[in-house]
This record gives sequence, structure tokens and C-alpha cells, in this order.
Amino acid sequence: MNGTVSGGGVKIGSGDRLTGAERTIGPVTRTEELRFRAGDASLAATLTLPDGEGRLPWALLVPSWLPRGRDGDWDRVGHPSWFAPSPPDAWPGLFTRLADAFAARGVATLRYAPRGCGESDGAWETVSLFTRIDDARDAIGAMRSRPELDLRRAAVVGHGEGASVALSVAIGDPAIGAVGLIGPAARSLRGVMRRGAAERGRTGADREHPIVEALDRNLEELVERADRRETTMLLNEIELNLAAWEQGFHTPAMALATMLHRNVVLAHGSHDVWTGPEESLFLADALREAGNTPELQLLDGAGHDLAEADHAAIGAFADALSARMEARELPPVLLAIEEMSADG
Repeated sequence: MNGTVSGGGVKIGSGDRLTGAERTIGPVTRTEELRFRAGDASLAATLTLPDGEGRLPWALLVPSWLPRGRDGDWDRVGHPSWFAPSPPDAWPGLFTRLADAFAARGVATLRYAPRGCGESDGAWETVSLFTRIDDARDAIGAMRSRPELDLRRAAVVGHGEGASVALSVAIGDPAIGAVGLIGPAARSLRGVMRRGAAERGRTGADREHPIVEALDRNLEELVERADRRETTMLLNEIELNLAAWEQGFHTPAMALATMLHRNVVLAHGSHDVWTGPEESLFLADALREAGNTPELQLLDGAGHDLAEADHAAIGAFADALSARMEARELPPVLLAIEEMSADG
């Protein structure tokens, strides 16, 4: 059974113009395979566009920890030796499911492969957290070049590490009206990773993936080296840029939440072995203290990727966020873009 937390109550239960090829996946929805510029890189993405009258509300989907594909699942294309094969009966990636759920509610979405993942440029292991934040901003900038999208009704959804990215982007962007957080970490990444490694050691969850097993086995060394501000560390012959980890240690989402004044919906699986559901409870408290009224959905039996959650649970998250995508006043630069788009 799935449940929601609304307000103070708790109920626990289950920069460049986009271009690309277009294909139809249903009678009222189409997708485009795209690339957009993010700093010095070109990132691969999928834009899902529901049919509808007028300009569409839209959301950017930002992925979780470790290399991920544009659909939100482990990046077995760019990093095949890092992850075990996908089970034959696995659900589609979380972001595919979210995109379909949002499209059914008239909301467009963009999901993208981070640097070094899938068909995107770069190397995932060398990218800092701050670069990932900049890449998400560039993705939003690219979306704003689309004439079919409503600049006034926009949201950003962050999964895992993507939650901190989503909060960072929304704080500095007044045109983002709603924020979705799935399996977020509220406290410092240092403690979150330690608790997650202990839980994965206890349950064996995700330990079939070579990169996860190596990360958990060497986590204390990674933490110590990052705290000493060493630049790199070898992990399974992979040279990790420790700046990303050190930045994560010092950028807890709870601190970011104190600066946010938006509509927020959180979803967290009760069996999340990367960030325990208490992290969303802490984060919801911090958001309320900052003057927000977050809704928290706790999904019984679901893990970090919500693979165990049924379509109704995914739809409930899409319902809640879609309902909170209120039109925002635009700053002058976006007003000019809106006017040029209308004229063109």
C-alpha cells in the first residue's frame, strides 16, 4: 500500500536549441532523441511531449548516484563492466516510467544521460558535483528554446544525488515552480554513504554490481582521502575525481532546503539501501521550517529506484507534482524569450 504525507501529517505505505529525431510511442505522446550543449560537452537526452492545446508544462529529470543512463537506470552501455546485467523481467528505468506518467497528465519531460554515460560526452568519474549542477542548468536552458513548452510552468525532479542538484538549480531559478525529490539524502553525503554501505552489507542489495561492491569495501579510504582534499583515488582501476565526493560532503540537502521557497513533493522507498526513508523525513521537516508545505509519499517495500512500486504509486507522484506546477512570474530575460517565441 502506498501513502502520503501532506503538511504535518504522516501516513506510511507502499543553452543550445534542442535538435533530434522524432518518433511516436502512442496516440497522444511522442518522444525525440536529442543532444544539447552542457559547457564543453554534448549530452544525449530524450524529450517526451504529450499532445495538448497551448504550451505544455514540463519537468527536467536529474539522475541519481553512479553512472546512469537517460532512463534513470544503471549505465550498462557506457560502463558495462561496472554493473551486473539487467534482469530479464526488470521494469523500465524510473525516468521512463516517470516520463510516461507525466505525459499521461499533460506534462512534458526531458531526461538525459550524464557526462560519460550512454551516448553523452565526457567521463563520469572525473565530473564534479558543481559541474553536474551546471549541466542541469544547461538542460533547462535548452528546454526553454522549445516553443511548445510553457516557460511559466516548470519543475525539476531529482533522484538520489540528483535531489541536491535539483534543489541547487531551483534555489537560483525563480521560474522553477515545483521540485520533486525521490530518495533524497538530507544529511551529509559522508554519513549517508556510510549508512548505505552498512545496509547493503547487511542485506546484500546491489552488491552484485562490481562498482558498488568496490565502493562499499573502500568507502572509508575514499572518505579519508576526500577529507584530506586529495585529488584522485583508484577504485577497481578507475581513477575517481575526489572533488565530487568532497563537494557532496559539504553540500547537504538540509542546508539547501532552508533557502528554498517552492512547492515540493518527496517520494521515498521504505527499503532504500542508498538513503534511508528517514532522510526524506528530515528533509521534509527542514522544508517546513523554511516556510514550505511539502508532500511526502512513503512507498512500502520499494527500493532506491522504486522498481518495486506499481504504476499507481508512480502516478501518485506525478499527480502530486503536476498539481503543484503553478505558473511563475518570469524574469526579464525569460520574458524576452517568451515574446520572441510567440512572434516566431
